Amino acid sequence: MSDPSGVSHPLTAATTVAGVIGDPVRHSRSPAIHNAAFRSCGLDWVFAGWEVGAGGGAAAVEAMRTLGLGGLSVTMPLKAEVAAAVDRCSGAATTLGAVNCVAVEGSELVGHNTDGAGFVASLRAEGIDPAGRRVVVLGAGGAARAVVAAMAEAGAESVTVVNRDEARGRRAAMLAGDRGRLGTTADVAGADLLVNATPVGMAGTPGLPVPAEVLEGVAAVADLVYQPLETELLTEARRAGVVAIDGLGMLVHQAAAAFELWTGRPAPVAVMRQAADTGASSVV
Repeated sequence: MSDPSGVSHPLTAATTVAGVIGDPVRHSRSPAIHNAAFRSCGLDWVFAGWEVGAGGGAAAVEAMRTLGLGGLSVTMPLKAEVAAAVDRCSGAATTLGAVNCVAVEGSELVGHNTDGAGFVASLRAEGIDPAGRRVVVLGAGGAARAVVAAMAEAGAESVTVVNRDEARGRRAAMLAGDRGRLGTTADVAGADLLVNATPVGMAGTPGLPVPAEVLEGVAAVADLVYQPLETELLTEARRAGVVAIDGLGMLVHQAAAAFELWTGRPAPVAVMRQAADTGASSVV
């Protein structure tokens, strides 16, 4: 059996099923990424997507338990709902109050948050270690909060959060402890690493999250947006001679961490990245 999601083996009643929940998920690349990984490792698993809207998180967790699913990826708007519905949360998920991955551990459904670790792994894959760096994070939503906490844990010298809502920005900065602070766009110039964790630049929300001129003194820019893959921010960063990192790396590495939690096997990251890249090139 073969289909566009990457499944290439006969599915039976013994096949372990995993999937992603959220709204929307119809254009998610997670099925292609995970099915490529399962196929590469010879696992009798399959990954699907289920559109579950706000308010459905707890029911989805119960369905996972009832149906014996092997794992769940969780995206917006369900991360907080799922965190409240699982049997327990791991450290990062507890700190953030958000779950992006549910794993079966014995008789328990355990909520994890692999976003921050996935982002750090994606940076290191590009030869960038956050340790000792001055990091500026744009945004204060769920992805931004995961990045802020992960940057501090990875040893960043400072983590400055820039957000229109100062109260939200200050709360996000607190996740970095004494290394976190609330800043303004003036703090972007001279940053070792600028991270765009806002939706600005995403398909349907074009534009730049900061003025292009402030990128001149930045050493590296990472954009968590991956649709489109080449955002206006990355284009301007490259024009300024700045190292530019697209959002697929974080997507792949957070998925790799989830794969390992579910299966207990090392994730085939190169295979997963290739599947993500193929999906990116097919997006019109």
